[in-house]
Amino acid sequence: MNFEHILLSIEAGVATLILNRPDQLNSFNAQMHGEVREALKQVRQSSEVRVLLLTGEGRGFCAGQDLADRNVAPGSAAPDLGESIERFYNPLIRQLRDLPIPVICAVNGVAAGAGANIPLACDLVLAARSASFIQAFCKLGLVPDSGGTWTLPRLVGMARAKALALLGERLSAEQAAQWGLIYRVVEDTDLRDEALKLARHLATQPTYGLALIKRSLNASFNNSFDEQLDMERDLQRLAGRSEDYREGVSAFMEKRSPNFKGH
Repeated sequence: MNFEHILLSIEAGVATLILNRPDQLNSFNAQMHGEVREALKQVRQSSEVRVLLLTGEGRGFCAGQDLADRNVAPGSAAPDLGESIERFYNPLIRQLRDLPIPVICAVNGVAAGAGANIPLACDLVLAARSASFIQAFCKLGLVPDSGGTWTLPRLVGMARAKALALLGERLSAEQAAQWGLIYRVVEDTDLRDEALKLARHLATQPTYGLALIKRSLNASFNNSFDEQLDMERDLQRLAGRSEDYREGVSAFMEKRSPNFKGH
């Protein structure tokens, strides 16, 4: 598939997906949704890819929905935004969250609306020092979507989640890191390099086991303590049967660097 609004490359086990509508702050229209969906499908099906890096081109990560892609002129029929969520945003969030590999998001500028919540579906979020997160939905009379009402209170607590959602104020990258919304802040000029460095490191690790870690931590929000203990048992059984576990033990015993294959 030839992409017009995104860039996708695969090198050394790292798939880099770049949102590429910089003149529109990488806001989503229907075509870009389709291209991202296809790219994530390719990533999932590729035996080469062991880590996904998601970022944006230009001065912003993503401004959410491209409002010019919807007709809300006076007198026109009201759009069915629920259909838009069901068709585009919910599948995107599920694809990112369910990928059986580590997903890194490098937020390179403003992340607003859905663009502020898409990174939260990823596993590790790095942000440029000049980046910011804005739950802009309230300014349009809308509800946070793309998983925002689920992830925000779990990451920053209900009081801060409500403040972000009801006030729509800009949250700086540094404050986001202090609140636990994201993993780390880096200098603007270092963001892409630092994200690639992290991705390349993870690509050399036992990514089958990392996928099981991701799966267990995601499930912990909804499991009881006993259910989580049972899940840890079941996933550890799978991990212990992997070639990566065998290689890790062998490398430790032989005092050499392991050569993990991700299975």
